[in-house]
Amino acid sequence: MTPTPAHHEREYSARALLAIAVPQANPVVEPEFSAMAPDGVGVIATRLQGSRTDSGNRLVQYLDNLGTSIEAFDTARPDVLGFACTGTSYLIGQDEERKRIDALEQRFGFPIVTATQAILSACQSLGVKRIALLAPYPAFLVDASLQYWAASWLEVVSFARKEMDPIDTRAVYRIRAPMVLEAAAALNVTDADAILLSGTGMPTLRVMPQLAQLTSRPVLSSNLCLAWAMLKVAGVEPPAARKELGETLLGGWVERAARL
Repeated sequence: MTPTPAHHEREYSARALLAIAVPQANPVVEPEFSAMAPDGVGVIATRLQGSRTDSGNRLVQYLDNLGTSIEAFDTARPDVLGFACTGTSYLIGQDEERKRIDALEQRFGFPIVTATQAILSACQSLGVKRIALLAPYPAFLVDASLQYWAASWLEVVSFARKEMDPIDTRAVYRIRAPMVLEAAAALNVTDADAILLSGTGMPTLRVMPQLAQLTSRPVLSSNLCLAWAMLKVAGVEPPAARKELGETLLGGWVERAARL
């Protein structure tokens, strides 16, 4: 493996500095990224901002206000930024998503990866065409997510959801690992190439190894796919996944996730 060029101007993050834009109340993304980041890779975060009363508006405003969120980094210069919210992409669709992200890349001068595009890239890399999908969304966002995937080449062959609130998407932050496993039991994985746990606010790292063992299917999550895709864009080869431990895409996080 060719070593990643070192960033000698940094005391830390010599291999890469990943920036993540996190929904304003989300307590999951940063801990999970800290567990998944390999040696020499640093993670910094900014907060996405949107309505505190209307979930649909809030999710769309996250992208409307992304430029302001990125400006909060000031002179910090990440190698890549990850937009850690799937709901925004589901609501605006792939064409608008790509158009808006392209404009922001031109404005700030570094690559930006959305969680949904990272999922598609990861599935393509693994040869996954059919997924069993578990999502923690209210009905309006469930419908949008299914429409988003239907517009791509990725086929949803089974679907289940863990809804904590019929209106407020922030209720996802009350989900705990046992709830995810319980909801996943409703998935029919017979025709699925992989299981996708969608939603960056749903805790998944402690769940994925157990679910992989139970189903004999690779298990992906929004945060896992985003971390993997950002490492690839930053020129860092992700550590090999240890399939015997239930890891997919990148390895080394099972032990660290247990300590979160």
